[in-house]
Amino acid sequence: MAMTQTLVNNRKSFLLQIIPVMLCFFAMGFVDLVGTASNYVQKDLSLTDSQANLFPSLVFFWFLIFSVPTGMLMNKIGRKRTVLISLIVTAASLFIPVFGDSYAVMLISFSLLGIGNAIMQTSLNPLVTNLISGDKLASTLTFGQFVKAIASFLAPILAAWGATTVFPTFGLGWRALFVIYAVVSFLSISLLAATPIDEEKPDRATGVVECLRLLGRPFIFLCFLGIMCHVGIDVGTNTTAPKIIMERVGLPLEEASFATGLYFIFRTIGCFTGAFVLRMVSSRLFFSISVAMMLGGMAILFVCHELMPLYVGIGLIGFGNSNIFSIVFSQALMYTPNERNEVSGLMIMGLFGGTIFPLAMGYAADAVGQAGAVAVMTAGVVYLIYYALKIKKV
Repeated sequence: MAMTQTLVNNRKSFLLQIIPVMLCFFAMGFVDLVGTASNYVQKDLSLTDSQANLFPSLVFFWFLIFSVPTGMLMNKIGRKRTVLISLIVTAASLFIPVFGDSYAVMLISFSLLGIGNAIMQTSLNPLVTNLISGDKLASTLTFGQFVKAIASFLAPILAAWGATTVFPTFGLGWRALFVIYAVVSFLSISLLAATPIDEEKPDRATGVVECLRLLGRPFIFLCFLGIMCHVGIDVGTNTTAPKIIMERVGLPLEEASFATGLYFIFRTIGCFTGAFVLRMVSSRLFFSISVAMMLGGMAILFVCHELMPLYVGIGLIGFGNSNIFSIVFSQALMYTPNERNEVSGLMIMGLFGGTIFPLAMGYAADAVGQAGAVAVMTAGVVYLIYYALKIKKV
């Protein structure tokens, strides 16, 4: 009887710890609102595609700057405190648009959102290892990605609701999305701060030099570029899918933004499917199938002008891109098992691809329409086809 009571108490204690952490994963997904928000800002301020695409580019620029320093910060103050800092920065970024949606205000908001998310992406996954270990770690992190995807999926829905609802939003319109997510951020801060989590002794600090030196290894460099292409396609589709619908079909932004939600629906489905399929087939085979789906989706976005085929193409890209990061990341870690800290920091720096792709896509779209933006993403898919041939059995 005493043993049963102990198990019950341990289970309750675990749930009280894991629920705040999963809420942090939800907050991690706030970064994906940038695609939806940039489209609304573009409409409100009459911006060009290159001007509007500066917003997602700015968000992911900060991964280049903050990923490695965050690892060093964790060694000094601990993982939980580092995650709390990331949540505070995120909450501040979401509260700023309450004061307006001018170009300068939104640049500041998205900059802070990128900084907060860079810190969170680097520190939250290691924090989970203080609660879960062994064979349950991968499934827990996968569930965390599912929770993150819920926030991504809800962003365009909440923005459209704020823009069209008769329910009072105090003049915020689509920016009500920021207020809702800011409230969730403050809730995450409160719950995580009140949750006791025991942390092991910090790893040795990872320096910038150690990370960058690894780029001299050909396969690590290929993995780094693979991460950049994955994130570039992810952010690019998130941002461009509604624009394609508006250009080809003529739907208003409030209706076209469903395309972003559709992308995240299929990305979430693909994440869970991959968790099971990868146990039965090789990473190379599953990666190749995923990239083939993305290539098919890009072909559809190039040539189709009807709504349903465009939805199919967006769904194919979402499903295909859902497991690219995990496969590339794991390949890099397995290739250098004695330098995982350095490799992890370097791969997170690869999220900088979310800066380069939207900028290039914006200029291409201004020049030749949204087909130009699709062409830029297709270049990333072509690289991933090449990478599939290099996947190692290590």
